[in-house]
Amino acid sequence: MVEFDGFGPEKIIQVYHPKSGMKGVLVIDSTALGPGKGGIRMTPSVSVEEVAKLARAMTWKNAMAELPFGGAKAGIMADTKKLSEQHKKEIVAAFSDALRPVCPDMYVAAPDMYFAEEEVRTFVETNGSMKAATGKPKDMGGLPHELGSTGFGVFHSVLVAAEHIGLEIKGATFAVEGFGNVGEFVAKFLTERGAKLVGVSDSKGCLYNEDGIGYQKLDEIKKTTGSVTNYPGKVLPNKDIIKLDADILIPAAVPNLIIAGDIDSVKAKLIVEGSNIPMDAQTETLLHRKGVTVIPDFVANAGGVISSYIEYIGGTEKEMFRMVEEKISKNTKMILKKSGKSKTPRDAAMETAMERVLKECKICKIDK
Repeated sequence: MVEFDGFGPEKIIQVYHPKSGMKGVLVIDSTALGPGKGGIRMTPSVSVEEVAKLARAMTWKNAMAELPFGGAKAGIMADTKKLSEQHKKEIVAAFSDALRPVCPDMYVAAPDMYFAEEEVRTFVETNGSMKAATGKPKDMGGLPHELGSTGFGVFHSVLVAAEHIGLEIKGATFAVEGFGNVGEFVAKFLTERGAKLVGVSDSKGCLYNEDGIGYQKLDEIKKTTGSVTNYPGKVLPNKDIIKLDADILIPAAVPNLIIAGDIDSVKAKLIVEGSNIPMDAQTETLLHRKGVTVIPDFVANAGGVISSYIEYIGGTEKEMFRMVEEKISKNTKMILKKSGKSKTPRDAAMETAMERVLKECKICKIDK
């Protein structure tokens, strides 16, 4: 069951196209700050409940980043591994056509799981408006994710948080969970700033080298062999990334990486969440009580959605990098200032995001 509360969701639209077999759902959680913004995921198991939770997360993420977007998310129930390219294209086109009454006025799409640039191209071309989605291919005016906007934002969040806890970034040790689109760029930017990468993981395992891991060599090994574990060092199970002796831990891949039972194993002083939901709020609270500073996902990893806004308004790569740095540095600083012994950085961020939505929301109902 989808949970309805004083914020939303405002609209749940389920669509079906018998000819192509397209079954999809769009949840527009909030349009208080602007059209609902969020990606489309294409998986066989995607449900209305899952999409509704993700749409709410986008409401807070966009509000926290002070973007003129509300929150939304969409899902297409399809197994892309079993579809031909042509059939997949037909399904995406049917979904886009079905959402035309609300897109782009109330909903702006973006890439998500198994829904990449080419799917966005089909979605936009079918809709007929370039404002229908961000994450478009470069030849359509898109800002490619290869620029590393999310990782760049996480990097700036790390810099601000490290300064806040009195940790000198030059010489500080760090570990990155996941060496994909986020983790790779965080590792690159932090090593360039003088921090020492001692641990990195991917789906094959976790690599630990207390003497330091060279970014260029690591990147080369990952590209040529397919795994970071082929770099010289100690190879451990990938979950062990959270137990490494490092000042900073950056989760940048899987959800629920750290659970309450892992608290005693975590040695990092600072955790900056590059991935979505690497732990639940309760686990963050327990770490906070232990003296570990945790910067929540929707503050630290908002670089991607900030980049999508720059694309939406037709801005440049240079403008994107400038805005990502400014917004994420400012918001990280603000939530750390607002947090305290009994208030986690996530609590402070949620308060701020809610205030921003409520200020502009004409239909919200929150009991005092």
